[in-house]
Order: sequence, then structure tokens, then C-alpha cells
Amino acid sequence: MSNRNVQIVWYKRDLRIRDHAPLNRAALAGDVLPLYIVEPAILSADDMDAMHFEFIRDCLESLRESLTALGAPLIVKTGEAVAVFESLAQRFEITAIHCHEETGNALTFARDKSVLQWARARGIDIHEVPNNGVVRRLGSRDGWASIWAQRMHQDPVEPPGDLSAVAIEVDEIPDARSLNLCHLHPAVEKRQQTQIGGEGAAWQTLESFVAERGHRYQREISAPAIARRSCSRLSPYIAYGVLSIRQIVDYVGRSNFTGRPASAFISRLHWHCHFIQKLESEPDIEFRCFNPLYETLRGAPDPKKLIAWQQGRTGYPFVDACIRSLQNSGWINFRMRAMLTSFAAYDLWLDWRSFRDFLARQFIDYEPGIHISQLQMQSGVTGINTPRMYNPVKQGYDHDPAGEFIREWVPELANVPTLFIHEPWKMSPLEIAETGMQPGTHYPMPIVDHQQAIRHARAAIAKVRNSDAHGSQADAVFVKHGSRKRSGDRQSASAYRQRRGKGQDGRRFDRPAADHGQLSLFE
Repeated sequence: MSNRNVQIVWYKRDLRIRDHAPLNRAALAGDVLPLYIVEPAILSADDMDAMHFEFIRDCLESLRESLTALGAPLIVKTGEAVAVFESLAQRFEITAIHCHEETGNALTFARDKSVLQWARARGIDIHEVPNNGVVRRLGSRDGWASIWAQRMHQDPVEPPGDLSAVAIEVDEIPDARSLNLCHLHPAVEKRQQTQIGGEGAAWQTLESFVAERGHRYQREISAPAIARRSCSRLSPYIAYGVLSIRQIVDYVGRSNFTGRPASAFISRLHWHCHFIQKLESEPDIEFRCFNPLYETLRGAPDPKKLIAWQQGRTGYPFVDACIRSLQNSGWINFRMRAMLTSFAAYDLWLDWRSFRDFLARQFIDYEPGIHISQLQMQSGVTGINTPRMYNPVKQGYDHDPAGEFIREWVPELANVPTLFIHEPWKMSPLEIAETGMQPGTHYPMPIVDHQQAIRHARAAIAKVRNSDAHGSQADAVFVKHGSRKRSGDRQSASAYRQRRGKGQDGRRFDRPAADHGQLSLFE
């Protein structure tokens, strides 16, 4: 062990030892100090939840065990990144910092820039390696699919055989309570986390999906109760880099998991990177609409409607069941995420930014690039996607026909007959007396009339879409962010214009055939 020629491996959203090029490069260059920094500014942000850190802590414990077996245990320090690096630089001769590129929120972006400036001033090299299929400084979306495919077809990097460690103390990894995170958002005390972190848990989840659960993937990913098992449930492991996309593609390719289910699953891995690429290419979309014409579409949100939606008290049983289930476990399937967003954005006419951080705190698999892109797309503010306005009652009939999911999460309705479980406000006085459930007293009446709300939303969006400036703005969004469906496909703004169609009643809706991501978020 030595204090000279120290190679720091800076772990962020890449909590694994396999397929980790920075770790391998550091191992070849000198003594290795694997480092994870618990950053107070990031932990106290509005999109962070104690649930997130508890999952991360599981991953850190697993990662420390794996790295210890290689000879260099994971070092966990609490503090802002530059301060932590400076304290280490005063003790060790740091030659280089090795890490993956990260596409996070504005806080992590600013943090990375500050560390880079500090390192340059110190004369310390920083080596950043691409992570998954997101391309830094991408000049054009043309050909992006080819880059993704090229990266995914490379063999995953095997971990080094052993590491030459640095002489440093190994402190305990803090938990959410010791960091006072449990008091940020009171509701987290009631949450019952259903997934644990770490490479072992990640591989078990992948193996069970490919061997058995995934064969019902296409048929069972829409109904929330069934989807708990039939979706891959890999999303939190991907979000925190416990598994790389390349590892998953490689594992599926060597398995007997084939046919349409496997093809659908792989396509979602592609879309995962596609959406994160949007934030990488245009970080400002965290705070503003893709299409500036929609900035003032909705105005100030109604706080009563927002709170009712957050609490699962909208009077629409299926919506309320989904939001309560999500808050309890930190996960719900994609179709229900889309429905919850649709209800907030169209029925309640809430700006996506008013519930962006609330939903981020609920998702154990919160990934900023996917989250922000999906909220904007599902809220109809991109200008290049057909607005998808889900009928919350129809969704209930389609995906919970017997009302079992509703009864599980909205116990106020436990005695309501199946005939009325999706629309309890339609019960007669006799049925109300028999069930003991009085709509408006024991359970809210619908907070809005769905049909009226949707008519208003369609008219308001159509007014923007039919404006003279909308075509050119939509063209700009598509050229920068629209998907190119086939590898090497070059689709210009003029080709996009030719595909623009018209919606109901002659309203012009922009429908790029290749950007169908509203159906394809990774689950």
C-alpha cells in the first residue's frame, strides 16, 4: 500500500464491478481508491427521497463486499464533492480520477463541472468513460441508433483480478435516518420498499425474468397487479448502474429468451437511452418545455387538485389506487405512470413542473432523463407527440375489471359491488345503504368531470398546435430529439413535415411515426 500514484474510481450511478471500464483502467495505472460521496446538497434536493438512499445504501454494501474481495474496499465519504476530493488530495498523491459520464439533474451537472475545475487547478487528470448508450456532445440524432447498437454489441468488461489498495480507514456507510433524510418527506415513513439493491439482487431479478417471468411480458405489463411480477423489475438496478444496459443485452442474447417478448424488452432498453439522450443534449428541459410555445399553456396549478391527486383522493378509484400503491412500494408499471400523468396534466390541468419532483420522490427507479422527457411527452408539451389522454374509468375496467386492485389500495370501497367499483358515485340510495359507503363522505366525489376536462384540454392544445409558429418549433424539437427508428436512418425536418397529419375535427396533430416512445418506456 502506498500514498503515491493514487487512482480514484469515483462511483456515482454505476454501482457495480462488472462492465466497469473506469475500475479496470484505474487498476492498470496504480493504487486504487474506490470512492462514493454522500452529497448533502443532492440528498436534500426536492427530487430525492429516503427510499432512494436506502436502495443506494444496499448497493453500496454489496459493492463494498465485491471490491473488498478484489483487495480495495469501497470508501464512503459524506460531504460536497470538491471538499471531499480536496481532503483526500491533502493526504494522498492523486494522479487521476476515473469515472463514468453521468446524465443527471442540474445539481449533478454543476457538481461535475466544479470537480473538473478543481482537478484541473490541482493538475489531476479526470478520465470519463461513456456509460450505456448515451452519447456526450452528440452533434446530430442522425446515426445515434448505430452508435447505440455498436456499444451494445461490445462484450461487457470483466472486472480486474485484484486491486492494489490505498491505506485508508473504512468507515461505516450511513443510512437514511442518520443522514436525517426520513424527515424530508413525512410520507416515506409509511413506505414499504419492495426491492433491495445490490448486484446479487440485480442478477437474481434478471435471471428470473429471462428464465420465466419474461415469457408473459407482452401480455401482462399493462395491469398493475399482474405487472408487479411480469415486468422485468430491473429499472432501479439500471437507474443506479448496478447493471449496465450492455450486460443485460449480452445476457439476453446468450439465453433462450427469444421471440416477441424478448424483442419488446430489448426495444425498451433502447428507449431507455433514447430518452436520457434528450436531457444530455439539452439540460434545460429539466426546467422548461421542449417546445417554448407551451410554456404558458396551463398557468398556475390549483393546489387543492394537486394535493388531492398526491393523496389519492380524486374520486376516481383506479387513479387513487395507483397513486397509493406507488407511494407504498416505490414502483408501478409504465401504463399506470402514463395514466397518472395524463390525469394530472389533462383532467386536473396541472403543469408538469408542479408534480415533477413529487413523482420523482415516489419512483425507486427515478432516472432524471427518462422522468423529465416522459412527463413532458405525456403532458403534451413537446409538440411532436400525439397527446394521449387516458380515460381513468376505462383504464380501470380494462386493467382491473373485478376491482381487486382498487379494493386493495382504496379500502374505503371494499364493500362496493363490482358493478360500481369503478364509478361508485352511480350507486343508488339502496346500494349506498347496503354498502355503508356514502360517496362524498367516506370517499370523495370525482374532483372533475373527465369528459369536460378533456374537451378543455384538447381545445387549448389545438389552439397552440394550429398557431403559425408551431410548425417551425415542432420541426426544431424533432430534429434535435426525435428518434430515428432504424440504424443510420437520416430523417430531416422536411421529411418530418411531410409526415405531419391532422387529428380529430381537422386539428393538426404532429405524429412522427418513429417517435412512439409513449408506448415504450422501460419497465
